[in-house]
Amino acid sequence: MKDKVVVITGGSSGIGKALAEKFGSEGSKIVITGRNEETLNKTVEALREQDIEVSGFRLDVSNEEDNREMAKMVLNKYGKIDTLINNAGITMRALFQEAELEVIRKVMDINFWGAIYATKHCLSSIVENKGSVVGISSIAGYRGLPGRTGYSASKFALQGFLEVLRTELLYSDVHVLTACPGFTTSNIRKSSLTKDGSVQGESPRDEAKMMSAEECAARIYNATKKRKKHLILTRQGKLTVLLNKFFPGFTDKLVYKVMAKEENSPLK
Repeated sequence: MKDKVVVITGGSSGIGKALAEKFGSEGSKIVITGRNEETLNKTVEALREQDIEVSGFRLDVSNEEDNREMAKMVLNKYGKIDTLINNAGITMRALFQEAELEVIRKVMDINFWGAIYATKHCLSSIVENKGSVVGISSIAGYRGLPGRTGYSASKFALQGFLEVLRTELLYSDVHVLTACPGFTTSNIRKSSLTKDGSVQGESPRDEAKMMSAEECAARIYNATKKRKKHLILTRQGKLTVLLNKFFPGFTDKLVYKVMAKEENSPLK
């Protein structure tokens, strides 16, 4: 991946930042995007202190024009885009019956439409360079999680889009990877939206027991380098996908039980 131009949406923290560190340490030229300019600038500075060539672009990923301008900036600066990692994402925690529809819409706009917009405006250069499109999905894109309506729906939609894209580009030598982390240490649960759109603030899960963002990023890097089509992470994640395929009724009860154990779970 040396000298490859890699765009990472949502690269200011969590898995996105870890991906920037991993790809950058291997010699890639990194462009990270983020909505919060202060956080974005701090991350750019931290990456440069690691001798990583990096640029930051303030971006509302749910805004198509922002994505168009981001792609133009990257092409003007580097002349190409080799890899796009659609990482920007947000989650929610509320029962569908109680959640305001605007909360679900916001999650879909960021997680699904954000990936659509970024891919649309970066794809021509990626095709020209026979590069990669990576989507950071989730186990929730294989198995719906109660209390995560918008999140699961957005990840199912993302995986459908990536599957179509991979098939359409089958004879173009473009690599499309669907990467599905299980529960991974990041700030996504702290910034999770509640039923009225307010921020949850604290994670309801034991973050210390999860796969680290750095390990997740290393595995995604290797899968990208090897041009794999699918990557399912964590033992729990792989088991959930397998059980849901062959024993969906049993998995309904199992998943309900696991999610109900979360602190202040909306499940009764």
